[in-house]
Amino acid sequence: MDNTLYLVVPCYNEEEVLPEAARRLGEKLRALIAAGKISGESRVLFVNDGSKDHTWALIAALHREDKLFSGICLSRNRGHQNALLAGLMTAKDLCDVAVSMDADLQDDIGAVDAMVDRYLEGCDIVYGVRAKRRTDSFFKRFTAEGFYRLIRGMGGEVVFNHADYRLMSHRALLALSEYQEVNLFLRGIVPMLGYKCATVEYDRGERFAGKSKYPLHKMLAFAMEGITSLSDRPLKLLTGAGILSLLLSVALLIVFLAVNSPQNPILGWPILLFAVVFLGGLILLSLGIVGEYIGKIYLETKRRPRYFISETLL
Repeated sequence: MDNTLYLVVPCYNEEEVLPEAARRLGEKLRALIAAGKISGESRVLFVNDGSKDHTWALIAALHREDKLFSGICLSRNRGHQNALLAGLMTAKDLCDVAVSMDADLQDDIGAVDAMVDRYLEGCDIVYGVRAKRRTDSFFKRFTAEGFYRLIRGMGGEVVFNHADYRLMSHRALLALSEYQEVNLFLRGIVPMLGYKCATVEYDRGERFAGKSKYPLHKMLAFAMEGITSLSDRPLKLLTGAGILSLLLSVALLIVFLAVNSPQNPILGWPILLFAVVFLGGLILLSLGIVGEYIGKIYLETKRRPRYFISETLL
């Protein structure tokens, strides 16, 4: 086996960071090639996710100047997970092993060496895991760690403090290609593959340039996507909540009848009002959760393509 490595890097409006990212990634690939760990056919594969700036023009220029850099351009913006999948599925037919990472240079590129070492030792999947969250604000750290705990609590299998910085062997990529769902949450799907895995810790830095592509509302939507894509436990919890609310309603009715009297008819109204508001909120929450799952079923039954590639530079 030649151990051809592809670094798969999704990009959306990354013209500010792309030149530096290409320089660092190119240096890393050349160092690994010189050390004899990977093949000279290894490449950096940039995936342009329908960027509105000059990202694709920069990728094309990099490819013309140095064949170490390849690129694919999606026909429109399809989101980070679909862009990443497009890159991995393209690399699947060209490489023996692929490493996915973001273009913002927050992930420590030096961890690739340890990932490749674990791969050469026989691991099919190697997860990049943040050692600490020292650069995060308290809010970001609290919500991020709470997200991983919530996913696990809901029955999802995820690697704590792991995003999408990971190594996957060729057979792991082939296994991933068998998953055809439209609602993608790769952090939860990859652990389902079951192949031998390992973790590599690294320190995550600040974004090199540009703005984050994940503001709070997108992070919340991504969290909801992860929970509902991996587990049906929220639906089961609704059953328990329904039983609990029924018992609570019976208890409130007994209290209402006990305190209400012709002499003091007003005493029972606060209890009745609470019961109405509580049950109304529970019903609306239940409808929202059920609707979320029905919406996913609706999208899955349509079987729409997850992305289209408009241009390829390989």
